[in-house]
Amino acid sequence: TDELRTVLETNLPKVKEGKKPKFSLGVAESKLGSQIHDVTKIPCQCNEFVGELLRGVRQHFVDSVGDLKPGDLIKAQLGLSHSYSRAKVKFNVNRVDNMVIQAIFLLDTLDKDINSFSMRVREWYSWHFPELVKIVNDNYLYCKVAKFIEDKSKLSEDKLEGLTDQVGDEDKAKEIIEAAKASMGQDLSPVDLINVHMFAQRVMDLSDYRRRLYDYLTTKMNDIAPNLASLIGEVVGARLISHAGSLTNLAKCPSSTLQILCAEKALFRAFKTRRNTPKYGLIFHSSFIGRASAKNKGRMARYLANKCSIASRIDCFSENGSTIFGEKLREQVEERLDFYDKGVAPRKNIDVMKSAIEIADNKDTEMETEEASAKKSKKKKQKATDEDDMAVDNAAEVTNGDATEDHKSEKKKKKKEKRKVDLEVETQDPSVDEGANGDSSKKKKKKSKRMDVD
Repeated sequence: TDELRTVLETNLPKVKEGKKPKFSLGVAESKLGSQIHDVTKIPCQCNEFVGELLRGVRQHFVDSVGDLKPGDLIKAQLGLSHSYSRAKVKFNVNRVDNMVIQAIFLLDTLDKDINSFSMRVREWYSWHFPELVKIVNDNYLYCKVAKFIEDKSKLSEDKLEGLTDQVGDEDKAKEIIEAAKASMGQDLSPVDLINVHMFAQRVMDLSDYRRRLYDYLTTKMNDIAPNLASLIGEVVGARLISHAGSLTNLAKCPSSTLQILCAEKALFRAFKTRRNTPKYGLIFHSSFIGRASAKNKGRMARYLANKCSIASRIDCFSENGSTIFGEKLREQVEERLDFYDKGVAPRKNIDVMKSAIEIADNKDTEMETEEASAKKSKKKKQKATDEDDMAVDNAAEVTNGDATEDHKSEKKKKKKEKRKVDLEVETQDPSVDEGANGDSSKKKKKKSKRMDVD
């Protein structure tokens, strides 16, 4: 963490490049030491001497620290446990596999509830229209038809078109109308029919919600474990994750454990009675096990568990989520089925994985090129918009300059016109100029007389 890094950098001398440090850091775990060395370049040791030293520090920690109070150590341990548990919770939230676990649990409960509620609707409405059970087999469709018919005595040929829309088959709709005419059921009161109608609507709403929840589960599985979902299916993959506890726990499981997940009771019973152990658990619900012959089911379960463990590890620890490896693993399982049934030799695992890695690398390069082209197009668009803005600004400046020049030219024209008018006035009134000259000569004569007197 950043806190540990700052503590080490402040309390330890700096490591100079090209020189061997004269100290080493004692660490209890070798993995932690390697990570510290990769980040800070501080040399670390993890041996018996360091372990004994740390044990002595833990044993005499209270005596060596003078200002330590009796409850401080317990508080520090409690804070450490709280921060560790908080980090674990944040990790699980980021992985989002908890949502898959809750969704698959809710899907199982909804299946049970919808089945029991639909059977209750059948039993309830059969008192009024018992022949409908044999004609309509689907639970959702039965609730839909029961809600549409309500009172069988009011069902006539006029409702044939609407009933055909509900059932989807005109012959079946005619059969329902004929059966309603000769029905052996008893009549129900309007209040009872209203209750049956409301309960059938509730079952239909639950079925619609179950369909939406299944779509949500498929999208979540494609986001969290795409390879496992493409290999064994979304529902079976979600059941494996929920039974293991998380995707990381499933990835840590060996293939032998994954093969008998959810068959622990049968396994311990076999150990107790010294009988044969079970061959499969949850993966029995996969289509591959059902397609295999009876003598090859155990082999197929072992092979499928192997591929599921590989897919779960890829999904858990890979950075880029894609279905390439899951599709290739599914092809391998199909080839193994053909090998058991027809004797066709499958491809080698190395060749399949090499092709998968090549496809993944090509996709990564395509994504990088697309991102680069998108960035280039964005830059071009920005340049084009900037050039347009510059052109608009230049045009505005040019128009402003033209306006100022026009204003200056207008002023010059006005000055020229004034000068012309003054010249015309001077040419038209010469007497005014002569009068002015005479007055000035008189003034000069008066001045000369005054000078003579003086």
